[in-house]
Amino acid sequence: MIPAILNFTLLLIISLIHVYWAAGGRWGLAESVPKLNGAKAIKPGRFTTLVVALIFGFMAFFYLYKIGWLTPLNIIVPDWLTRSGPWFLAGIFLLRAIGDFRYVGLFKRVRGSRFSQLDTNFYSPLCLLLSVNSFLLTY
Repeated sequence: MIPAILNFTLLLIISLIHVYWAAGGRWGLAESVPKLNGAKAIKPGRFTTLVVALIFGFMAFFYLYKIGWLTPLNIIVPDWLTRSGPWFLAGIFLLRAIGDFRYVGLFKRVRGSRFSQLDTNFYSPLCLLLSVNSFLLTY
């Protein structure tokens, strides 16, 4: 139960940060994506950022559903999704932790930026933790 609650909490925080950015917030935004020659490698707009926030939010609440905390709300999730969801999420977070071997992940080659530092020390290990916790819920 602890891995699910931890993943729920972390993903809800990440979702709320994305909602904050979509609403025009600036804190942490500069360090949120890799930079290429000083310019952001990707420039997601407010709508895209809000969609990402919703995806993280759904992921967060999936973990509560998995441990039965949303059962009183009569939310129906297909059984195949309940069984395969943790495997899928574990795989997604593991792939993000490994990275693209260039800008993001534990094996990135482009280093030296503030994003790269945060990715090495925080973002990638966080994804690894989310992945391990998801694997623990594959019972």
